[in-house]
Amino acid sequence: MYDIIYMGYGSESDNDGRIILSVLNDNLEVRGDFFPHDDDGIPIDTDYIRDLLFRSNIVHGVQHDEIHHAFKLCNEHREVVRNVFMAKGDPPSNEVPEHLQFNPMLGQGKPLIDEEKVVDHRERSSFIIVQKDQPLAKHMPFKIGINGTNVYGGTIDFRVSKPVEVFQGENTRLEGGFLLSNINGQLVQTKGVLSVRDTLHIKGSVGYGTGNIIFPGDVQIDGIVSDGFKIYSGGSVNLKQTFDATEAVIKNDLNVTGGIIGRNQALIKVGGTIRTKFIENCRVACRKEIKVDLEILNSNVFTMETLEMGDKGRIVGGEIYALKGIKTGGIGKKSAKATRIHCGVDFTLEQEKEKNNNVLKILSGKQKQLKELMSDPSIDAEKMSKYEALKAKLDEEQEKAQNKIAELLGMLNAFDEATVEVIGEITVGTLIEICQTALVVTAPLKKVKIRLDQTKSKLLIDNI
Repeated sequence: MYDIIYMGYGSESDNDGRIILSVLNDNLEVRGDFFPHDDDGIPIDTDYIRDLLFRSNIVHGVQHDEIHHAFKLCNEHREVVRNVFMAKGDPPSNEVPEHLQFNPMLGQGKPLIDEEKVVDHRERSSFIIVQKDQPLAKHMPFKIGINGTNVYGGTIDFRVSKPVEVFQGENTRLEGGFLLSNINGQLVQTKGVLSVRDTLHIKGSVGYGTGNIIFPGDVQIDGIVSDGFKIYSGGSVNLKQTFDATEAVIKNDLNVTGGIIGRNQALIKVGGTIRTKFIENCRVACRKEIKVDLEILNSNVFTMETLEMGDKGRIVGGEIYALKGIKTGGIGKKSAKATRIHCGVDFTLEQEKEKNNNVLKILSGKQKQLKELMSDPSIDAEKMSKYEALKAKLDEEQEKAQNKIAELLGMLNAFDEATVEVIGEITVGTLIEICQTALVVTAPLKKVKIRLDQTKSKLLIDNI
């Protein structure tokens, strides 16, 4: 920036009106400050302005309307008018090569936080997860460069821009002017190359740095999973250390090199198999087999196949539902809570039966209250009519729940060949049930296989 000062007319008296010019922005803009004349001075007029611009070599982009308005205001009101827009050049338009531009809607960078609201940082993720066919980048065509003109009429050469560009990587495709994802997965950028991975590999631990893990494919976690953080996976999950479980929903398999420790109401649902060293204080539901090396402690474990433990494995406390049976080193422990084992029963139907039993209890309570209300001799006919309608509705719901329970009872026993095999000891107080036929252990049992004799409707104990 520099200033050109020219006061015009031969006298150049301090009493005359004058304009001070400022040339800005690499000769692309001219601003002016208009100073009024004194009583015995000469006012600014069009000849003065024309002469000023000529002597200053300002020939391009003169803003005549702005100038005219400013000098009239200055002369008539005898006030200084500052920063008047007097001339504007045409900036060059740079040449831009053909390139792929990253989609800013994918949210690179940290989201803004409303300080007035409480933020659960566990719900925030440091990963960019994309869906199949989601745009990752847009194709930007070649843009021709155009020279500019400064206020002196000189040419300003255009430049060739170097845009921040990205490139096509694995599991992506170019289609319709966009770079699209071929799969659901994690978007990663390596040296400008955009790729989508179907596996999320967390080399550290899951905590506030990662947020909860929500991923459509397989997940591998090298570090620990901190208490309070959740995992939702559309594939399998592999953890190399102990799993401090809060909540996990996994479509396929769960493999934990360490063990699983639950906190409060920890819940794990797995659509495939589970393999781990131990399970402690958890509620675990699994569609396929469960393999535990050492111990299941005070946990409720459900599987539609078998529960298999190591030779030194032991189940202590809690409740186990294993449709096709159990094989373990031992069951129960002195001074610990009794362990309950259920085999041959479809636990999903058992849970539905319990749900309907709870409905019956609630209905029974409502019916009792309603009966007391209806016994009041002061009730008028209109209110009694409403009570009778409500009673009919409750009776209907009760009958529906009872019929559902009866239906489920006939379907619960789904695998009468289930067995409970223990190569160590079963402690006193343990409940073992196969297809709803129960056995309470009253004396220690060692190295036994327990099976159902359907003809006698009793459990048989065979020595191994």
